[in-house]
Amino acid sequence: MTKDNNMGWNFDNSYARLPSIFYSHQQLNPVQSPQLVVFNEAVANSLGLNSAALQRQEGVDMLGGNDIPSGALPLAQAYAGHQFGHFNMLGDGRALLLGEQITPSGRRYDIGLKGSGRTPFSRGGDGRAALGPMLREYIISEAMHALGIPTSRSLAVVTTGETIQRETELPGAILTRVASSHLRVGTFQFAAQWASKEELQILADYAIERHYPKIDMTQGNRYLQLLQAVLERQAKLIAKWQLVGFIHGVMNTDNMTISGETIDYGPCAFMDTYNPATVFSSIDRQGRYAYGNQPPIGGWNIARFAESLLPLIHDNEEEAVTLAQAVIEQYPRLYNANWLTGMRAKLGIFNEEQQDGKLIDELLTLMEQYEADYTNTFRAFTLNNCQGTPLFDSTAFKQWYEQWQARRQRQEESEAASQQLMHDNNPAIIPRNHRVEEALEAAVTQGDYQVMDKLLQALSQPYAYTAEQEEYTKLPAPTDCPYQTFCGT
Repeated sequence: MTKDNNMGWNFDNSYARLPSIFYSHQQLNPVQSPQLVVFNEAVANSLGLNSAALQRQEGVDMLGGNDIPSGALPLAQAYAGHQFGHFNMLGDGRALLLGEQITPSGRRYDIGLKGSGRTPFSRGGDGRAALGPMLREYIISEAMHALGIPTSRSLAVVTTGETIQRETELPGAILTRVASSHLRVGTFQFAAQWASKEELQILADYAIERHYPKIDMTQGNRYLQLLQAVLERQAKLIAKWQLVGFIHGVMNTDNMTISGETIDYGPCAFMDTYNPATVFSSIDRQGRYAYGNQPPIGGWNIARFAESLLPLIHDNEEEAVTLAQAVIEQYPRLYNANWLTGMRAKLGIFNEEQQDGKLIDELLTLMEQYEADYTNTFRAFTLNNCQGTPLFDSTAFKQWYEQWQARRQRQEESEAASQQLMHDNNPAIIPRNHRVEEALEAAVTQGDYQVMDKLLQALSQPYAYTAEQEEYTKLPAPTDCPYQTFCGT
């Protein structure tokens, strides 16, 4: 059953026009009693949707997967992926792509339901999601957007009126996710493994047309250009993660997008104490996706993407490998250039000097040694208030500080401009783990969304440095139990 009721839906379904091997048409899995608990009016407005209509019951029925919006064509996408290094056949096991909303400005966004029930790719799972993880994705994805990091966004969270069984019974929920697309590295791995070369080429041409239209389809090796473009976006994205202390938690190839957006917020979290070995995910027992490992894992994932494109890059496999390898080898340099530029900005440095990397590395070494808070250290630099912590009180830091000040004086820009640069690149607040848990606890166990609303409001302008944000800069109380996150599947 499809409905519209003047809600502003303007669907196209270009993904459904790809060869059928890439998806499975899917019937809805209705839920008992969908109730809207969080709604993102800013996202709705940007999509050209009627916020008021969507928040009425007819709209909530669509967001809960009980009704199909007019023009939508629900499907589950097929993809594969390396999960913690092991290759598996995967696919949308608890998600539906409703279609692509064309905005008033002509932009195209996937509209998907997460937690919408079983599909042919569910692999024995129930296809549902719990309220807590869906609210976590809403909070973190909106925080990432505010930080200026490419990301999927969240339109709404709907409770289902049903419980799901995990370790215990939990309230069920469905998240409506908005993304530039859901094309993944794992989508191409699936095509390389199970589709024909012609189908792989159709997928690659589709990705170029959708995300990299500046690639000339008639000039040069367009698939090598696609590899280069995706590599550049991933190098830039992961540098942005590192610069704010974000830990994705599960950088499997099926969680890495071709568009260069952050997606699939499962066991993600932000680092408090600076330590490259930081891991929050309960399932990452070997630290594969630790904070310090994210940059090289990004390169590893790009190499897997390159492997999937080899049949298109050149008919001769040896030549294809040589060409792809020349592109892949650029990743460390491009990542480091993005990261170094970002770190200079965090330290109020505009120009480049050869010893900048050494200066930054020395600071990070001291931060790790003195167990300094990552965000608050750079916040203190921005506020010119470097005192009152073991790091700031140390002799080693005071020596480093003198080098830093001398470095800033060797640039043409004024002290005021340098401080503004830091202000623009050092967030005053991040979604600290204890604050996120506080919001989730209130919402899930008490039905109180005021804590979450207040947190979201503070996170919406992370570079504002307002008095209202002050309480969110405070560190959690010491505990003997390390913080852990869970994937929510």
